[in-house]
Amino acid sequence: MKPSKDIGDLLAIMAQLRTPVTGCPWDLEQDFSTIAPYTIEEAYEVADAIERGDLEDLRDELGDLLLQVVFHARMAEEAGIFGFGDVVEAITAKMIRRHPHVFAELDARDAAHVKEQWDAIKNEEKTARAARRAAANAKRGGLLADVPVGLPALTRAVKLQKRAGTVGFDWNDPRAVIAKIREELDEFEHELSADAAAEDRREDELGDILFAVANLARHLQIDPEKALRRSNAKFLRRFRHIEKELEALGKEPQNASLAEMEAIWMDAKRLDPKA
Repeated sequence: MKPSKDIGDLLAIMAQLRTPVTGCPWDLEQDFSTIAPYTIEEAYEVADAIERGDLEDLRDELGDLLLQVVFHARMAEEAGIFGFGDVVEAITAKMIRRHPHVFAELDARDAAHVKEQWDAIKNEEKTARAARRAAANAKRGGLLADVPVGLPALTRAVKLQKRAGTVGFDWNDPRAVIAKIREELDEFEHELSADAAAEDRREDELGDILFAVANLARHLQIDPEKALRRSNAKFLRRFRHIEKELEALGKEPQNASLAEMEAIWMDAKRLDPKA
């Protein structure tokens, strides 16, 4: 089989990989739960390529993400649940439904009006979906039960908080969240002073701090995952500056003092235009 631009060929490749006896042993062993982490990872690879501005890499990463969709659809088809065509039909139906100004007779004055229409239609869909899931949620554990466990922890924290906020369980001022962060920091500091055997409690308190910080990000309409990725990139740039400056002095980080590295770090902070 040769490389192809035809989605049908990709579906055929996945079907062949999943064919018992003649297929790939690794692919045949997989199920939805084992593939889910790869799906999440590939989505992050797409985001990373976009942030780096590497469009050639973006092409490859989008292909990897598409493969994840094809893989899940193939497993669902084998189980007699749905196939790739059903996935395509579902998203095309949704896009047509959410763009009546393009595919129906409704007018759209500007982008803001389009957003209003989109939100109104999406809310209708959510209402219908909520009604459909109500009985299942009651059995599984209530309002928060269907927030996906497999999400990155910060993203899931925001979704849990947002869902709880729909019934009024929420702060009404970001400053109240900041006060909560300070409270959690105090509790964590107390655990640091306690018996060293309290490792579980320290983990709990640190988790509470992160949960509160995610809540602050939500109130400020900041994506905490994106914010942390930016900080990661900033740290990488500045640490690389330390390595280069030490290399110019004939040194390596492991042979330099913390004071030396701190001084170079402050220089990197001053020079970094994205600081």
